Amino acid sequence: ECLVGSEMCIRDSNTWCLAFIVQIKLFKVHGRRKKMTEKVLSNNQAIVAGEIISEFTFSHEIFGEGFYMVDLLVSRLSDATDVIPLMVSDRLIDVHENHIGERIEAKGQFRSYNKHEETKNRLILSLFVRELNVLAEEDEMQHPNQIYLDGYICKAPIYRMTPLGREIADVLLAVNRAYGKSDYIPCICWGRNARFAGKLEVGEHVAIWGRIQSREYQKKLDNEEVVNRVAYEVSVSKMECLE
Repeated sequence: ECLVGSEMCIRDSNTWCLAFIVQIKLFKVHGRRKKMTEKVLSNNQAIVAGEIISEFTFSHEIFGEGFYMVDLLVSRLSDATDVIPLMVSDRLIDVHENHIGERIEAKGQFRSYNKHEETKNRLILSLFVRELNVLAEEDEMQHPNQIYLDGYICKAPIYRMTPLGREIADVLLAVNRAYGKSDYIPCICWGRNARFAGKLEVGEHVAIWGRIQSREYQKKLDNEEVVNRVAYEVSVSKMECLE
C-alpha cells in the first residue's frame, strides 16, 4: 500500500509539475503575445484633430461591431487644410446622429488595404480610430496632425527634383500589424530627408515622424477620360534608421 501510495504521490507530483510547466509556458507565450501586441500598436501611432465635414457612411461589420467612414478637415500651420478619412467604430460615437461641424480629436493607426477595381488594385488609406474625443469650443487643438511609423522600406525610393528645384523622394513603408498583416504607407520626403531617403535600400528598418496629408491629382484612364482623385500620404519631417 505504501509503494502504491508512493507511486500515486509520484504520479500526482509529476502531473502537478507538468501542469505547472504548461502554465509557465502559456504565461510566457501570453507575455510574448502581449509584448508583440504592444509593439505592433506602438509602431503606428497617429493623432489628428479637426472638424467633421461629412456624414458617417457604413464600411463593414465584424462580430456585430459596425465600422463607418467619415471625413475630417484638419488645418495645417499655413492656411492650407487636409481632408483625412477616418474609420470609426459605432461603439465610439453615435454614427446615426449628424455630427457635421463638430470638432474632434482622434487617435489610432494609419492603415491601408487593396481595393480591387476592374483589372487593378488601388491602395486605400484611412486612419483607424481607437480613441475619439469630442472637443468643446474653448478646447485648443494642441496636436492637430502627428504620426509616427516604425517600418521597413518595401520599394526602392524614388528621388527626383521638382520643376522649381526642390528635392523630393517617394518612399513606400511596410508597417507590421497584428495577425501577420502589414500596412503599406506612402511617404514623401523633402530636402535633406529626400537625399537621405534616396540612398535607402529595400528592407531597411526606419522610423518616420510627420503628418498625414491629402493631395488632389488628375488620373488619365484607359479610355482617355480624366478623373479627379485624392491621394493620402505621410509628409515626413524626420527620418532615421533603426538598424
